[in-house]
Amino acid sequence: MKKFFDEFKRFISKGNVMDMAVGIIIGGAFTSIVSSLVEDIINPILGLFGGMNFDRLVWNITGDVTLNYGKFITAVVNFLIMALVVFLIVKAMNTASAKLHKEGPPATPTTKKCPYCKSEIALEAVRCPHCTSTLED
Repeated sequence: MKKFFDEFKRFISKGNVMDMAVGIIIGGAFTSIVSSLVEDIINPILGLFGGMNFDRLVWNITGDVTLNYGKFITAVVNFLIMALVVFLIVKAMNTASAKLHKEGPPATPTTKKCPYCKSEIALEAVRCPHCTSTLED
């Protein structure tokens, strides 16, 4: 049992766990923003075209039992908007990362291969240090 807790302690102390925790907290807060966007702005606008709000779409099965498929449609729209925003954020981060890590022009070579033993030697060498062959330019 001690080994299990030691392993758990190593896992928790890694930096990625803290990053993940911050991401989950921010994601939870962001979910409420997206939900409000869909429920308070998008659904009423779509209601103009369809004549009603999606949340009010229900199917009365029997008596008090209803199937609220409009709320399901709202949840799907929430998910699609959340997925789009996450995709755009990841795309922006990848683009920024590519610009930061952009490689310059290829470096000029400082070594060459010996034509006899195929070992790597200095570019200005006239004799191979490995096979002692005299090199021609």
